[in-house]
Amino acid sequence: MAEAVVGLLVVKLGMALAKEALTFGGALLYKEAAALRRLFGKIRDSKVELESMQAYLQEAEQFKDTDMSTAIFVREIRGLAFQIEDAVDELTYKLEELKHRGGFAAKMKKRLENIKTWRRLAAKLHEIEAKLLNAKRRKKDYSIGRSVSVAGSTNQGQALHFTKDKDLVGIEENRDRLIWWLTGGSGDGGDDDLEQRSSKVTTVWGMPGVGKTTLVAHVYNTVKVDFDAAAWVTVSKNYRLEDLLKKIAAEFSIAVDVANIEMRGIAESIHNYLQGKKYILVLDDVWTARVWSEIRNVFPTSDCIGRFVITSRNHEMSLLATRESAIHLEPLQEHHSWLLFCKGAFWNDDDKECPLELQNLTQNFIAKCQGLPIAIACIGRLLSCKPPTSVEWENVYRGLDSHLAKDVIPDVDMILKVSLEDLSYDLKNCFLHCAFSPEDYVLKRRTIMRQWIAAGFIREKGGYKTLEEVAEGYLSELVNRSLLQVVERNYAGRLKHCRMHDIIRLLALNKAKEECFGEVYNCSAAGTFSVVGARRISIQAENLEQVSRSGVTHLRVLHVFKGYINVDLLIPILTSSNLLSMLDLQGSHINMLPNEVFNLYNLRYLGLRYTEIESLPEAVGRLQNLEVLDAFGAKLTYLPNSVVKLKKLRYLYALGSGEAYTIGSIGGVKVPNGMHHLAGLRALLCVKASPEFLREVGALTELRTFSVCNVRSEHSAYLSNAITKMSHLVHLEIIAAAENEVVRLERLHLPRTLSWLGLSGQLDRTSIPQLFSSWSYLNGLTRLQLAFSNIDEDTFSCLHVLRGLHFLELINAFEGKRLDFYAESLPKLRFLHIWGAPQLNEVRIAEGAMQNLIELWFGFCPELEFLPDGIEHLRALEKLRLVDTSEELIEKLRRQRDSDECSENEMKINHIRNVTVRLRHKRLLERIR
Repeated sequence: MAEAVVGLLVVKLGMALAKEALTFGGALLYKEAAALRRLFGKIRDSKVELESMQAYLQEAEQFKDTDMSTAIFVREIRGLAFQIEDAVDELTYKLEELKHRGGFAAKMKKRLENIKTWRRLAAKLHEIEAKLLNAKRRKKDYSIGRSVSVAGSTNQGQALHFTKDKDLVGIEENRDRLIWWLTGGSGDGGDDDLEQRSSKVTTVWGMPGVGKTTLVAHVYNTVKVDFDAAAWVTVSKNYRLEDLLKKIAAEFSIAVDVANIEMRGIAESIHNYLQGKKYILVLDDVWTARVWSEIRNVFPTSDCIGRFVITSRNHEMSLLATRESAIHLEPLQEHHSWLLFCKGAFWNDDDKECPLELQNLTQNFIAKCQGLPIAIACIGRLLSCKPPTSVEWENVYRGLDSHLAKDVIPDVDMILKVSLEDLSYDLKNCFLHCAFSPEDYVLKRRTIMRQWIAAGFIREKGGYKTLEEVAEGYLSELVNRSLLQVVERNYAGRLKHCRMHDIIRLLALNKAKEECFGEVYNCSAAGTFSVVGARRISIQAENLEQVSRSGVTHLRVLHVFKGYINVDLLIPILTSSNLLSMLDLQGSHINMLPNEVFNLYNLRYLGLRYTEIESLPEAVGRLQNLEVLDAFGAKLTYLPNSVVKLKKLRYLYALGSGEAYTIGSIGGVKVPNGMHHLAGLRALLCVKASPEFLREVGALTELRTFSVCNVRSEHSAYLSNAITKMSHLVHLEIIAAAENEVVRLERLHLPRTLSWLGLSGQLDRTSIPQLFSSWSYLNGLTRLQLAFSNIDEDTFSCLHVLRGLHFLELINAFEGKRLDFYAESLPKLRFLHIWGAPQLNEVRIAEGAMQNLIELWFGFCPELEFLPDGIEHLRALEKLRLVDTSEELIEKLRRQRDSDECSENEMKINHIRNVTVRLRHKRLLERIR
């Protein structure tokens, strides 16, 4: 991980050097200029040295656990890198501080004082440079001249566990599928003879430790007797093609002189040997699809039967599978976890059952493991060697939440170590950052991406247009590598929420502590918590006293995850941590920010989401490096005039909470004049409309997300002109001042980049056909939300031109009696929600309409007495929900469910897996299918 620290520092040094020209752009005192030039020169020297060192550190990470001299050197480099970072951050802080001095005399005094600072920092960097040279000399002098095989290091230390058939738990279904695919089944009912005379690739993928190798090894040992030739090869992360082919030849027992034959000769020997045979090859723990693309032509495909099984922790490998022959191995269900745990912990007991007095602790262990077989097996084996008493077991359980976790579950620690070694340094930083959220915490895609960008983990990269695209690519990569788990995807299949498996999180926190990346402060760790060297702290306890009196000085990131904290105890932390770059107080019940916050000149992220903050002072304008101001769900009603000075701001969220399905209660904020100065804004949410603001906002051409409320008819022209200039807009929401306010959007020209559109307020019914028709070119528009829009039968049909829609939601927007969906209309629609249609009594769906619809909701439609006519044509429909439709319809469906007779309604919805009904006045909520 030292290369992650150094990599991040190299980026920061580059940013500091970018300030050099600006610093010398103004009038400087002679001594001041000389001191600064020397300081920037030392920064430049440090950057060159660290850039040269990065590649070495990445390789050294793989074997520092087995080479003490390397470990000591890496630790020294990390410490020196932190010292360099402190010097550079102090430079940035002092330069920003100077800008906020009052008059000429005060600034001159401060500049004279800073001459000493610049000299001290330059001397400090010179001293670090000398220490670095000494560390390199010692590494060379005292290093034992032994050869360390980096390529083979990924498999060192991995325990070998042979699992008996009777001890296998929870794999029966996947075992049977895999055996079927390998020995006889096509998996899709295809031609059996053709299937038998061809090659097939099967993949098994999933998170580290989920049991991929265990499953495949069991199946391999079961079926290999049915093959003429069988081989199992574990693929090194840093494999060489020639070595891999030699291993395959050896495992197939092919008689070749591997020491004296060229790679082409080995490939030909393998091909000739397998020609005409029925053979199976397992490639275990494959890291990249390139492995298969490089070797697949070695194997014969005609006049033989080839079966290949690939295991991997990376999702991309599943794409190699023939037809649908891929298994995504999930963690075990709770009852299977219990069985596996008992088989390990009580292996020496005849009944292998948990004693009554240990059942609560057993449940705690199982909950902590969250179905991860290797963790369950590790803990079970450890406990089997302990006296079966509550005291002993509680000691082990406490060890899981402390730095002892890697000793309790060493096998999982090893596989996580290998996974981390394969990550680039910026991805390592992103991954460890995710671990600082509480256990089982749901990570939101947008929030985590903003934090990564503000933390400096994300750099511009070739092939991507924006930092946001790079960040989303990193998040997808962590999910694809099974280091993060998908919790929810949105209507378009895009990742929305994810989380980190708790066992992976515990080990990641251990790693973060070892590498001085950061620490979690909570009640369980309060007795042993130390902030020495800590650069990131995640506070997950309400009592801040220990952190407050610790005198932290190197802190860069502070996350607070508890609602009730003592602000007075927060002040000393902020005072001593003036180099802080990220402060996240999300969900904290504080109504005023301490003044000390506004002295944090290096602050890039200020998180006030769901706090009680009602106002921000003018002092917020001093935070010149601020990139994210997230006050979503706070109680702000206005922003101070000084906010327009925050030229680096990329995200500004200030939406207050409002009542559902009402417009006037939307908590937008009033913004000052001069918002056009914030030219770098990517997101602006949610601002109260005014003629002055709407005339200015058109200058914010980099906006991707824009939400404006309190829009009146007289604002329409200004609003249309502004939005027309936003050529990168992806998410747009326009909210009228009142439900009966008519918003005229005839002149609105939406950018082709638009994906999400929300309109709340009345539309002029006579212009609706022209308005909807003018959107037909928006091929990327996938979600449309209309509220209080005054739509009837005729105007609704005009929406059919939006053929790219995936999600359509009408909230108190439809005033007609009948909804018609014509054949081939809305071909990509997956979600249709109709809320608040008081007169709707008939829905007709023609055959061929909405063929991809998977979810259909009707809510608050009291006149809807019948199921939609033609609902049986929606063969992809998975979920139907009826909320406060006519009571007659809901009761009829409930009665027919309990009847033995198959009614017409029952036949219509027989293909739908989930049908739920709700009557709020009866407090009824039932799933009837």
